[in-house]
Amino acid sequence: MPAHLRTALTQVSLSVPLVDGALALGTWQGIYLFEHRARPHHRQIALHLIGERR
Repeated sequence: MPAHLRTALTQVSLSVPLVDGALALGTWQGIYLFEHRARPHHRQIALHLIGERR
């Protein structure tokens, strides 16, 4: 499958709220990384936190 079709079918970014320092996910929710490549390689994930301290 061409890369531009894969990008259209799968998300490339995610926003998840934090509540008291923990991910605010529902009971049956989770975060998964789906990889389209068959060969092993290194993956870098960037995390950006935006918010305020209480």
